[in-house]
Amino acid sequence: MRMATESQRQEGCKGCSASVHVEEAQLQRILSKLALHPGDCVSDTQYEDRLSHCEGCSSLQYGTTCAHCGCFVKVRAKLAVKGCPHPSGSRW
Repeated sequence: MRMATESQRQEGCKGCSASVHVEEAQLQRILSKLALHPGDCVSDTQYEDRLSHCEGCSSLQYGTTCAHCGCFVKVRAKLAVKGCPHPSGSRW
């Protein structure tokens, strides 16, 4: 069995790596592509409600990423077919 190095322990899971540090402009590009498919998206009101739950969640990492699924919450919250992946039950 291989032992984790100190730097690996500090990095944590793959979802906590540099790949979760994303600029707002990048998130906006993704969201603008989603806007081309309005049938796949929730209303702006529902989106803001979902985001408010994510922003108050202790599982939000780096202000962008869900610790439970590794997704960018601003993207997941916009998709109608997605739910909150919190292990104790959906928060939205």
